[in-house]
Amino acid sequence: MQKIKSVIVEDEVAAREVLKNYLSKYCPQVEVIGEAQNIKEAVPLLHDLQPQLVFLDVEMPFGNAFDVLEACKDLQFETIFVTAFSEYSLKALNQSAAYYLLKPISIEELIVAVNKVHQQVLNHEIFNRNKIIVENFRETKPEKQQVILPTLEGFEVVKMEEIIRLRGNGNFTDLYLQNGNKKMVCRFLKHFSEILPLPFLRVHKSHIVNLNFVKSYNKGGFLTLKDNSEIEVSPTYKEEFLRNFK
Repeated sequence: MQKIKSVIVEDEVAAREVLKNYLSKYCPQVEVIGEAQNIKEAVPLLHDLQPQLVFLDVEMPFGNAFDVLEACKDLQFETIFVTAFSEYSLKALNQSAAYYLLKPISIEELIVAVNKVHQQVLNHEIFNRNKIIVENFRETKPEKQQVILPTLEGFEVVKMEEIIRLRGNGNFTDLYLQNGNKKMVCRFLKHFSEILPLPFLRVHKSHIVNLNFVKSYNKGGFLTLKDNSEIEVSPTYKEEFLRNFK
């Protein structure tokens, strides 16, 4: 079995030991080749060892996970973030299609995340999303942030401001872009309703729209977007939709 060379960056000794034990027992495809307890140790260690996978704690002394990625943007490795719950950081990670584990670590979720990375390594599909994760975290204007879209062929990256609307399509979501293209993404519409900030708003069980592209609304319950598409606004979402135009 091809081993994934991995480094653990975590400031708590007990947490590092638990993760190492879990990996040893449940993820034999992972080889831990180094450990660091803060950003000062992590950055030179990652440059020296050049791992394929890094288990990265989000909050640490002397900086956070995003500072580590910024300092290692010349390296290419997959990252599995390990974090206590933080709504802001989770949104940033979800928008970037990042892998993350909530503390305390679930063995089942650890196995799933490691298996996904291992498959990418076997298929030589390491996708350096770290640069995009950092850019999203630093960008204060949500519309300028980028979304990584898992597709049947791999990944695509688009800026939020380019998305006009999203439509649920069974187990997939269709994204309609400003340039006229349509992307079919391997995620439920609910995923995007949870991670996309305003000006994105769900207006129907099957539709999310970018409010910046709304051209008109009629009392019959339909809105027209700037691409001339007509979308039904269901009674469940009507009040919130209209509130954004007062």
